[in-house]
Amino acid sequence: MIPPHEKLVAHLVQAGDLPRHWRTAFEQVERHRFLPDRFTDPDGATVDRARDEDRWFTLAYDDIPVITQLDDGAEDGPGYPTSSASQPSIVADMLRRLDVFPGMRVLEVGTGTGYNAALLAHLLGDEEVTSIEVDAELAELARVRLMSAGFTPLVVTGDGTQGWPARAPFDRVISTAAVQRVPYHWVAQIRPGGKILTPWGSAFHNGVLADLRVGSDGTACGRFDGDVAFMWVRHQRVPRRVVETYVHPERQGFESTRTELHPYEPIGDFDASFAIGLRMPGVLNRLEFAEGEEQRFTVYLVDPDTGSWASWHIAPERQGSGYEVRQHGPRQLFVELEAAYRWWRRQGRPEHTRFGLTVSAEHQLIWLDNETSPVASTP
Repeated sequence: MIPPHEKLVAHLVQAGDLPRHWRTAFEQVERHRFLPDRFTDPDGATVDRARDEDRWFTLAYDDIPVITQLDDGAEDGPGYPTSSASQPSIVADMLRRLDVFPGMRVLEVGTGTGYNAALLAHLLGDEEVTSIEVDAELAELARVRLMSAGFTPLVVTGDGTQGWPARAPFDRVISTAAVQRVPYHWVAQIRPGGKILTPWGSAFHNGVLADLRVGSDGTACGRFDGDVAFMWVRHQRVPRRVVETYVHPERQGFESTRTELHPYEPIGDFDASFAIGLRMPGVLNRLEFAEGEEQRFTVYLVDPDTGSWASWHIAPERQGSGYEVRQHGPRQLFVELEAAYRWWRRQGRPEHTRFGLTVSAEHQLIWLDNETSPVASTP
């Protein structure tokens, strides 16, 4: 029988996810050494090594993400995932995109379990890897796991969006947590020609990878690619429970209209949803199914800053007369969504890879095809 670790490496090689110069690192660094004895699988079930070691090992080497922390470690929280071990094929793909080789110095933002830091340390050497983790308990656990596996990169407890100037300049920055705004500290701490690779998204759409090169003028510029969803860095998290918090039609006034537009088009399409999120960056969308039904559901659009919301009710039996839309607050969110969707279609339905990002000390500029076609700009 092939050991699970070897099967995972073989799977990554066969799928084309593992570049040749990374293969030895993945062969030598065993993922299970960096996982806690209890974690949550993608279906939400808790897996306890002490109770079912076989299942624990199987999931440790499946090509899946596992949740390693809930509620920032609080014992009485509602159960929100706050840290995870990423899917191995995503780990391999991001390291491939990072384009890093021995002799380079790397800053990793989001140590998590320490597995990614171990892979980097195996390739580059301990002295060339700095990893920052905002959660003190996770950082200490990662240090212990790294040392037990024979690695001693610098693991710092702190806010990774600030970078780590004591070891700058870096050749690469890789983040394992998503951002809505790329911190300029990362740009300032990289050599000209260096690279930043980070999950990126909006409140509306999470997410993609931003692959940026740092220029001699102190800006970083690049395009979006990939199809990944990561947890946010802590101070850029999107609000939770927004429907329960902001949507109360029984006591709030609203306008009611009807539309023939189905959510499958603007929200179900990855590229459309990404583009709409660029035009409505602070707006969240949530989907809630009617109990026991798959064809009846409601899409909610919520802007926490103004308290505006829209509800988009899908009922197949009413399809002939359109779908009911309710809107409340100073912003007409459904009208804005329709406008953003029409804009995307007028542009020729561009894929997300045609969009790019420029980060300077003053702003973050999002563009289509090139910087002369700006889409959005934020401080």
